[in-house]
Amino acid sequence: MFDIKPLLRSAKDRFASAGISEVDAEHLFAYVIGLDRMELHNPIRLEETLKGLGDFGVVEDTFAKLVSRRANHEPLQYLTGTAYFRHLELEVGPGVLVPRPESELLVDAVLTHIRNLEASMVEGNISVIDLGAGSGALALAIATEAPISRVIAVEKSPEAIFWLKKNVAATSENVRIVEADVADVLPGVKCDVVIANPPYIPNSQPLPRDVAEHDPHIALFGGQSGLEIPKLFIEAAARLLKPSGVLVIEHTEDQGEEIAKILSVDFLDIKLHQDLTGRPRWTSATRRSDRD
Repeated sequence: MFDIKPLLRSAKDRFASAGISEVDAEHLFAYVIGLDRMELHNPIRLEETLKGLGDFGVVEDTFAKLVSRRANHEPLQYLTGTAYFRHLELEVGPGVLVPRPESELLVDAVLTHIRNLEASMVEGNISVIDLGAGSGALALAIATEAPISRVIAVEKSPEAIFWLKKNVAATSENVRIVEADVADVLPGVKCDVVIANPPYIPNSQPLPRDVAEHDPHIALFGGQSGLEIPKLFIEAAARLLKPSGVLVIEHTEDQGEEIAKILSVDFLDIKLHQDLTGRPRWTSATRRSDRD
């Protein structure tokens, strides 16, 4: 059997020198030979796979090209074409943000709220609008884990829409895609829940090389202070939500206080929440009723 250890060691050393996780070498090699990363550590499964590959030179060449691209800080998920979020396996590539696991607690909170609404309902569905849906990670997680929900995914970037459509087609029929700007999307529509993941990074903020060179800037930068576009998302949510409807919005760990000030115009019960890393990265709020 071909010894893959020197090949992996060389790639890991190169990644370490570039400040990239060494484990990415295993992810890439497993991708090239059609295995899951953990199967590389199963000697029997690995040997069977390597024997069936034929010309190992093709494998080495493909792997080397992917290593070079990753060493140049191209996102791992763009190279493999796959990103994982909760139970979902999503297709991603240039033009769409890779979903972050830090958003999982936000989804948990929305699912809990949906269950509470469901318990008090006689019939019907719970309506959810995802503003800035990107790959569809949040919308699809909710649609598949809360079958009573009917989700509308709003996105304006044609590049992101390409991936969103692929993921919705593969995953759930409970998600409707609307290609539009949040400022005037869905006139006359009212919903129970709005999820908002706006661009919120200040325009002048330096970013890690992976992000700065490869992530779509339209999904990153939120204006001079970083709050200009989040404000537009909040205004859209206020228009779209029923009285007592709930908004959850992502932001940087430093923006919670300013986000709360913007929300206070149309929302009550404003609460700052931590993500999986313990940072204050999202806020929930309840739409005021006409009587408030």
